[in-house]
Amino acid sequence: MTTNPAERLVDLLDLEQIEVNIFRGRSPQESLQRVFGGQVAGQALVAAGRTTDGDRPVHSLHAYFLRPGRPGVPIVYQVERVRDGRSFTTRRVTAVQQGRTIFNLTASFHKPEEGPFEHQLPPARELPRPESLPTVAEEIRKHLGSLPEQLERMVRRQPFDIRYADPLRWTAEEVKDAEPRSAVWMRAVGPLGDDPLVHTCALTYASDMTLLDAVRIPIEPLWGRRSFDMASLDHAMWFHRPFRADEWFLYDQESPIATGGRGLARGRIYDLEGRLLVSVVQEGLFRPL
Repeated sequence: MTTNPAERLVDLLDLEQIEVNIFRGRSPQESLQRVFGGQVAGQALVAAGRTTDGDRPVHSLHAYFLRPGRPGVPIVYQVERVRDGRSFTTRRVTAVQQGRTIFNLTASFHKPEEGPFEHQLPPARELPRPESLPTVAEEIRKHLGSLPEQLERMVRRQPFDIRYADPLRWTAEEVKDAEPRSAVWMRAVGPLGDDPLVHTCALTYASDMTLLDAVRIPIEPLWGRRSFDMASLDHAMWFHRPFRADEWFLYDQESPIATGGRGLARGRIYDLEGRLLVSVVQEGLFRPL
């Protein structure tokens, strides 16, 4: 049995092909109310990529979370081959669990080409490097003295090393007047191999892990008891440059607005040299518990 969390993630993304355009993904039995959204998005993107020639990297995805998935129940991914053009390939994926559609994704693949110009805005702020920051487990232990058993299991199975570049807030006083933004350094806890699609899908998985934190930061401590039930509604990503998800990347996140029970968050993912790799936008639903 695979015990390394990075290897488990690669296994999770390795779908079973059951027909030409139909794939089946495992959904681990976790102590969660619903399947993690990043898992479904990552698996759906794998299914889309498996129906291409493999010479065109993913350049964007747009997805809707329609129903909560049930942990422990396999998910079937049905791929529609929308277009195979000279430069772009488009795929639409429907995720079905127990006969019900739980997720839709449209992914676009682009043949690499040289552009007539290039620019990017630099990172908005200077942040500590990942090597100087404690792991999530170390930061929580420092505050609580020890990790609760359920949290210990979750951290031990986590496929990504996450380090908060902004200090975690633990009290209502610290939360008060905080800006709705958060930044984390992340990388897979082990090697992910050399398939670019695996790295893209692994980062898609990771992109859903902390993004909605930016919405919560002015409201409550991130690692305390939640006052709200949260659910991802939709998710969009644009992949600008090649990358490896098992090397450090900075995920700078902010929430420009929260209203009507919904919070919008957007993130920019940079490498260690400050090159913009990926842009992400997500909206989440927030309801009092």
